[in-house]
Amino acid sequence: MADSTTAAKGTELLRLHQDPTLLTMVNVWDAITARVVAGVEGTKALATASHSIAAAYGYPDGENIPVDLMLDAVRRVVEATDLPVTADLEGGYGDAAETVRRAIGIGVVGANIEDQMKPLPEAARQVEAIMKAAESEGVDFVLNARTDAYHLGRDKDPADNLKEAVERGKAYLDAGAPVVFVPAILKEEGVQTLVDAYGPQRLTMIAIPGNPSLARLEEIGVARVSFGPLSQNVALTALQELVEEVHRGGGIPRSTRFLN
Repeated sequence: MADSTTAAKGTELLRLHQDPTLLTMVNVWDAITARVVAGVEGTKALATASHSIAAAYGYPDGENIPVDLMLDAVRRVVEATDLPVTADLEGGYGDAAETVRRAIGIGVVGANIEDQMKPLPEAARQVEAIMKAAESEGVDFVLNARTDAYHLGRDKDPADNLKEAVERGKAYLDAGAPVVFVPAILKEEGVQTLVDAYGPQRLTMIAIPGNPSLARLEEIGVARVSFGPLSQNVALTALQELVEEVHRGGGIPRSTRFLN
């Protein structure tokens, strides 16, 4: 059973998703990024990025990192902040409900779990099992039930992907998930279709260039926007640019903040 602090964080994270104000989450991947992001005024919760954590340990994305190592990295993020933390746990590493139970044990109060386009009845049962595991731990757990309709449907007609995302998302909500994650480049009409199908504050998205503005997504009724591995790409770009500047004979940019 989760302790009272973890339970309170779960309730707060759920409230943040249900609030009409769009929840924005710049993803982190270790203790120092957690402290830096949490320390910026306006940050209300943290989200880890599985791709970024795997890359930091030298693993390719796609459940190649051992689950114990992933959970240890997530634990370090949880211990670096007093804010609620939601973790990207890929497809659940073979047993999504058990992985979520273990994550709750280290203080995690939300998670992305991919459906990996399993047959819909199987995927919906997985959502139900996760939510039952979280309930048994006494946490208002924010399962961000991810559908890979677009991610794994790149060769399909986008209209078919949208139809699939609607069907799957509604099934996951019926199975108990509070929100559904549709990572994709979506035109405003597609976002509106998903919000109409799921209800307001039930859709979460990723901030891919080409998607509607954050302000517009809030107006439509999107619950949350995260940045996935893109935040790590921004950080690595800054590092690469520093190296390039050093090779030109320069040095540390004057705008650098000394944060650790």
